[in-house]
Amino acid sequence: MDKKQLKLDNLPDLLTVGEAADLLRVSPLTIKRWGKRGKLPAIRINSRGDRRYRKEQILWMLGINPQSSTS
Repeated sequence: MDKKQLKLDNLPDLLTVGEAADLLRVSPLTIKRWGKRGKLPAIRINSRGDRRYRKEQILWMLGINPQSSTS
């Protein structure tokens, strides 16, 4: 697999369903289900309604405080 590896120190501000799933080590379907349940709210972009997730929310779910990780 030649997939681009995301690094925690240079994550984009908004992550795709696939990127969020890779970081949280769950399936993309789980990410979408969490969004519907309010556990991980999505931001809808463009006319297709693609989902994006805030970097801070993903880091929080990983147990990382975004403020303390910037040194």
